[in-house]
Amino acid sequence: MRDVTTAHPVQDLDVQPTPLALLLLGRDADPRSERGVECPGDLPSPSDPDLVARARAAKEKLGDKVFVLGHHYQRDEVIQFADVTGDSFKLARDAAARPEAEYIVFCGVHFMAESADILTTDDQKVVLPDLAAGCSMADMATAEQVAECWDVLTEAGVAEQVVPVSYMNSSADIKAFTGRHGGTICTSSNAKRALEWAFEQGEKVLFLPDQHLGRNTAVRDMGMSLEDCVLYNPHKPNGGLTAEELRNAKMILWRGHCSVHGRFSVDSVNDVRERIPGVNVLVHPECKHEVVAAADYVGSTEYIIKALEAAPAGSKWAIGTELNLVRRLANRFAPEGKEIVFLDKTVCFCSTMNRIDLPHLVWTLESLAEGKQVNRIVVDPETEKYAKLALERMLALP
Repeated sequence: MRDVTTAHPVQDLDVQPTPLALLLLGRDADPRSERGVECPGDLPSPSDPDLVARARAAKEKLGDKVFVLGHHYQRDEVIQFADVTGDSFKLARDAAARPEAEYIVFCGVHFMAESADILTTDDQKVVLPDLAAGCSMADMATAEQVAECWDVLTEAGVAEQVVPVSYMNSSADIKAFTGRHGGTICTSSNAKRALEWAFEQGEKVLFLPDQHLGRNTAVRDMGMSLEDCVLYNPHKPNGGLTAEELRNAKMILWRGHCSVHGRFSVDSVNDVRERIPGVNVLVHPECKHEVVAAADYVGSTEYIIKALEAAPAGSKWAIGTELNLVRRLANRFAPEGKEIVFLDKTVCFCSTMNRIDLPHLVWTLESLAEGKQVNRIVVDPETEKYAKLALERMLALP
């Protein structure tokens, strides 16, 4: 039998690892990225049976000085200590509505904590229990890449016609870019309104960083065609697009996606319909266009929760979103006779969101209770100025 491992020796290949490859391999770090950051301090052991009691004691000691936010995708062990739960923008607004809280402990991911810092007062300190809790989607658009994209649009003669619309799931740098260039932020709930506003300002939209939300909103909700959309790939020269393609496009979609919602497929939909006759398929708009087209209902995290609250007893649902939330909803509505299952057979948690666990939360609360400031998220004033401008444009949408 041929030894395939020696057929093409690795040492003969003239391949230099890219900065991104080194980052993913853990052999390099990017201080502006949401990856590659170690959590300082000694964490409690995850097997410590006193973790729950320790978290309660530290939170009680802090009292009104601390306000804990829990994103819907967090583990149950963390959610139990949240003062409020919700999606990223709801939580950021909730934090801004609590100016008396000195510490905002954001159990979510990095871009969410940045948004909270932008919207809260200078006296408040936003804390992320694990600095390595990032977002793969937000990482797919860096400030340098987006600046280069704008240069490409300028050279193609279309930049003056383009209004950027950035998803809430983006870094503060990208939000600031959006603010500087006359654009707005959107959530999965108000993406249609944001796009309608943008097309009143210009002829084209640069949608960052989630291609699927942009495509689904444009085609499904606004009646555009798939041909109206082009995909800008930051890893290709000129985004992989010609000047003519950019001139003809209405939606310039950034090549980014959610690693969780991108897993769902039409096969997942067909399979669950065969396994559970009469099932209602409900998916998040971050899913691929063909999955959204095959589903019965499409909506944001808050929409999903409200749809299940209003669903009749005995109804059956397959949900295409993060597993922690689906499992929590299944347990919540089981007493009402509602059958709720995960759309895909493969278990899929948001790996970066799940970095926030009970040991990290305990370490954070105990440190704050002892007067030690840890893992504070601070957006610089210049970035905050323009990111806030973009957020305020969204808040002003009718």
